Amino acid sequence: MKIKNIVPLILGLVFVSFSSTAQTKVFKKGEFKQWAQTPPMGWNSWDCYGPTVEEHEVKANADYMAKNLKKFGWEYIVVDIRWFVENDKAGGYNQTDPRYVIDQYGRYLPAVNRFPSAKDGQGFKPLADYIHKKGLKFGIHIMRGIPKKAVEDKMPVKGANGITADQIYTTALQCEWLKDNYTIVADKPGAQEYYDSIFELYASWGVDFIKIDDLSRPYHEGEINLIRNAIDKCGRKIVLSTSPGETPITAAPHVKEHANMWRMVDDVWDTWPHITHLMKVSEQWYPHIAPGTWPDCDMIPLGRISVRGERGEDRMTRLTKDEQYTLITFFNIFKSPLFFGGDLPSNDTFTLSLLTNEEVVKMHNESTDVNQLFQKDGKIAVTSKNPKDGSIYLALFNISDKASETISVNFTDLGISGNIEALNIWTGEKSKVASTAISAELKPHSSVLYQLKEKK
Repeated sequence: MKIKNIVPLILGLVFVSFSSTAQTKVFKKGEFKQWAQTPPMGWNSWDCYGPTVEEHEVKANADYMAKNLKKFGWEYIVVDIRWFVENDKAGGYNQTDPRYVIDQYGRYLPAVNRFPSAKDGQGFKPLADYIHKKGLKFGIHIMRGIPKKAVEDKMPVKGANGITADQIYTTALQCEWLKDNYTIVADKPGAQEYYDSIFELYASWGVDFIKIDDLSRPYHEGEINLIRNAIDKCGRKIVLSTSPGETPITAAPHVKEHANMWRMVDDVWDTWPHITHLMKVSEQWYPHIAPGTWPDCDMIPLGRISVRGERGEDRMTRLTKDEQYTLITFFNIFKSPLFFGGDLPSNDTFTLSLLTNEEVVKMHNESTDVNQLFQKDGKIAVTSKNPKDGSIYLALFNISDKASETISVNFTDLGISGNIEALNIWTGEKSKVASTAISAELKPHSSVLYQLKEKK
């Protein structure tokens, strides 16, 4: 296993330069919940580029977002897994002879052959600056734990008074599908200092969002505590996303106090069973949807995905248009964080329309009291309300495979009565509803999204 070390003197000089301008505020317990009062919205490189994304591709997606999506609330640009490996590959990971880029304190650095602006020990700061200048925010992905190479070479933990990486690790509960790191033993001297050191580095780069993998299943409470402490001490408001699922529902009280968002399921790809599985698992999470802390449906596998990805060949999503409406409607009414997985510059008009409907965005940002009315016999109804204008949102889904279904909801179940006007949010069509219920006949795998208002 090969390793490339950045010259310590150069890195030290660069880091001092970054640190001298960094914030030093320590955030209070629970203050992080103010950093994502509405569900975060952005782009993530995983679905289209796997572990191989390059700087020019990140910039192209940032340029597209700034031009076409920023005004609708989309703002995060996230570089996903293994940005520190020079020779990774699509369709899996290179775990045979990976060339890591790592500093003298056991902290991964961006691979310069993929991210040229990271030269001379600058890390992701130049790329973050580029994204920030467009009015967007920058995020990265990491794996929990400490690099195996840091343990093997007994690298010192920065700020830990001589403690080295081999003194804070265990091979127990090592990630089953990616062997870059070992587990950190949370109560070992130096464990907190290691997480403090990497978040100090990320804050100096200008990171606004971090997705941390292999945290949720099994649920690593000890390392999550270390991460929460490190973010709160780093002086920068870094939104925390734990990944992947399925986060156990028994961990809900803890994860809500430590993360801004957490995955409910494993990766969601562009197949119908992934969507129906997500809808089923989500049933237990409705009571935990709250400002600043969001159950996460995963990335949105729409548009052009798997350019150099993990599942299948380069393609536009395999979901039909009805299925795409169903997916995006569910993500929005559930108030999931929205992270688009396709290559944004490759979007067609239809895909763009799914991300830029003003009324859907308004619902996603402003709605409260998200509630599933029923999920039975292939029929699902989910509702929420907008306290600002008094409207009620209602999403109906036919997830059955063979038959069209008429799905009905009584107005008494929605807490409304009288003369009701229904707006089909996706089509813009309005209709008066004279009865005491609203119904829709839906084809298999299709859905409808209504905004309901009482007419005075």
